[in-house]
Amino acid sequence: MALDEIVITRAIIDRYYQKLTDNLETDVAIVGAGPSGLVAGYYLAGAGKKVALYERKLTIGGGMWGGGMLFNEIVVQSEALPILEEFGIRYRQYQENYYTADGVEAVASLTAGALRAGLTVFNCVTVEDVMMRPESVEGLVINWSPVEMAGLHVDPLTVRAGFVIDATGHDTDIVKVVENKTPGKLNTSTGGILGQKAMWADRAETDTTENTKEIFPGLYVAGMAANASAGGPRMGPIFGGMLLSGQKVAREIIRRLEQTS
Repeated sequence: MALDEIVITRAIIDRYYQKLTDNLETDVAIVGAGPSGLVAGYYLAGAGKKVALYERKLTIGGGMWGGGMLFNEIVVQSEALPILEEFGIRYRQYQENYYTADGVEAVASLTAGALRAGLTVFNCVTVEDVMMRPESVEGLVINWSPVEMAGLHVDPLTVRAGFVIDATGHDTDIVKVVENKTPGKLNTSTGGILGQKAMWADRAETDTTENTKEIFPGLYVAGMAANASAGGPRMGPIFGGMLLSGQKVAREIIRRLEQTS
């Protein structure tokens, strides 16, 4: 049977339109498709929650692709090995409490696992604002990343979510918007963003999970966004804390959603 270019085009438009309209209202919206965002999406979707993830870049995976300085191996400590095993990511012991995995395999496995669990990913979408109500953050204001890059004057669209997760890494994009544009203070020691501190891998790995929390009503932080918001150090190419942070934020939001259902 001959292939028709218009049918190909129509198939893409129809399916994407369906995906977009099906996710205008979700239980959780995640911003940032690094390891913490993907893991959070996996556990949330696996629990039957409706979850959409927005990534401003064409590719997803955050810094995990490049390992350390483009040496595409990552390091994970013992505590996070069960998550690697759940996703089928192969690893090897380097020495006690240090395990290595291929960064490309890790991203591919996290992505496939999250999508098969039911997560919907929108890449090349930038979140430029939040939808705010007096009680809490209630959604996101989105636009195409190329629109932002070109500086075009194009109005955005909005999506509603029960909870939002900022998993944008060092940049803390969503937390910055909330700090600058909404009333009230953040759940930090100063009420504002403290900023990321210098490298200290051991402390950063612990702080990443400890700082994973609701930082403003309706808004959670995970991964490096949690540390950067709370003034924690950076950790470099060790990713156990990122994976555990995604798991923690998912479990907390699942608990919250089930309490209100």
